[in-house]
Amino acid sequence: MEYRKLKDLDKDDGAVGDDIESLRGKALSGAHTNNMATLGGHSIDRVKWKRKSIVTLALTVLTSSQAILIVWSKRAGKYEYSVTTANFLVETLKCALSLAALVRIWGNEGVTDDNRLSSSLDEVIVFPIPAALYLVKNLLQYYIFAYVDAPGYQILKNLNIISTGVLYRIILKKKLSEIQWAAFILLCAGCTTAQLNPSSDHVLQAPFQGWMMAIVMALLSGFAGVYTEAIIKKRPSRNINVQNFWLYVFGMVFNAVAIVIQDFDAVMNKGFFHGYSLITVLMIVNHALSGIAVSMVMKYADNIVKVYSTSVAMLLTALVSVFLFGFHLSLAFFLGSTVVSVSIYLHSIGKLQR
Repeated sequence: MEYRKLKDLDKDDGAVGDDIESLRGKALSGAHTNNMATLGGHSIDRVKWKRKSIVTLALTVLTSSQAILIVWSKRAGKYEYSVTTANFLVETLKCALSLAALVRIWGNEGVTDDNRLSSSLDEVIVFPIPAALYLVKNLLQYYIFAYVDAPGYQILKNLNIISTGVLYRIILKKKLSEIQWAAFILLCAGCTTAQLNPSSDHVLQAPFQGWMMAIVMALLSGFAGVYTEAIIKKRPSRNINVQNFWLYVFGMVFNAVAIVIQDFDAVMNKGFFHGYSLITVLMIVNHALSGIAVSMVMKYADNIVKVYSTSVAMLLTALVSVFLFGFHLSLAFFLGSTVVSVSIYLHSIGKLQR
């Protein structure tokens, strides 16, 4: 009897030991799994950060060269080509590039629910709204020059910075910290300061109509940008090229309407490509790539990043203009550039502390 009891005790001790080893193995396995999950999370975050950085850098470079190409496309200070036909070709090229990207994806990954071109009516019906808003904004862009000069337009255009921040908060329900709001105001002030003309006796003299058009343009641009971000991010897994395709299809339709309204007689009499040159073609390609970069920034980042990217692009344009057009940098430009740099730093700090 005593021997049997001792034997049973040995069995119990062995079972307890096995349980301890089993728990230890599970703990080690769990720790290994957690470590792998952490490493996987860091890897995904690194890929997202890299992708966001690439599209933001591409947008900055493309936007900075836009104004230069536009200036080069002029002859004797005016456009010999039709601006509406150029805008139509920009939308057509963007649509073609998105479709080409989809064909490549279909060949590599096959057709899935996320990259399928066919969409429901509820998904497609939202895209005409930003396309129409951008059309009205572009039309106002031509009429506003009847009331303000080019430097005044650049200053009034900075109202878009504030409108984007306000609409970003209202429509997307995303909060900006107090530091980020202060950085936003500094960004607007820095961009305005950098564009001031020191040889002028006045900063800005615009009639009431000019101010109203500038405010409407800022609201339209801000709303279209934030609304586009909302519909693009509504279905995160949806391939960006599918969303771009439908957005640009409606852009083509609205720009075709603009051609009929504004330049129908000129196009019929002189031809669709009248006045085009190699610089005009490069400008169209640049605008198309910039448009795609903007949509990718909205998909993988947000409108705030887009605003900062285009603001930095404005400063890069001025620097490049020194070598290409003999542009002289003023003290106001250096002060404005400094303020913009401080604004970018404050925005990043505010984002970390939010």
